[in-house]
Amino acid sequence: MTDGTAPKNAIVIERVFDAPVEFVWKLWTHADHFQAWYGPDGFNVSVAEMDVRVGGKRLVCMEMQTPDGRMKMWTTGEYTEVVPHERLVYTESMADENGNVISPSTMGMSADEYPETTKVTILLEDLDGRTRMVMTHAGVSASSGANEGWEQAFAKLAKHIETVRKEN
Repeated sequence: MTDGTAPKNAIVIERVFDAPVEFVWKLWTHADHFQAWYGPDGFNVSVAEMDVRVGGKRLVCMEMQTPDGRMKMWTTGEYTEVVPHERLVYTESMADENGNVISPSTMGMSADEYPETTKVTILLEDLDGRTRMVMTHAGVSASSGANEGWEQAFAKLAKHIETVRKEN
């Protein structure tokens, strides 16, 4: 699924999920599912506005309780490629609650490790009822800590699949 041309400064994670590709697609494109799994451990998604079409906007708020109170981390972006059940590409930038792009340094992130705009690519492949997913987050160094956040999020995604399966 990967063509070996992943950007040098990128996180690439491949996972196989025990769910059909149509459902994994919904996990990325339907706000109720997305909110159930997205973000590292300790974070919850309180806002997920997702206009999943080319040119459509996204606005996401992840929240975490800290000793100093609730920390909110807003991101915004635009969907640049949407091929249902196969490929989803969007830009991602730190933002305020209105979707205005802000510098990552505002959130204490190094500009060297986290540029103003990054690109997330999700590739999905049907494996006879299971799904291979390859996520590439271009523009972010694997040493930035974002890699661990994605790993934790995908563990939550797998748990969400199991929860939904038990409910049905």
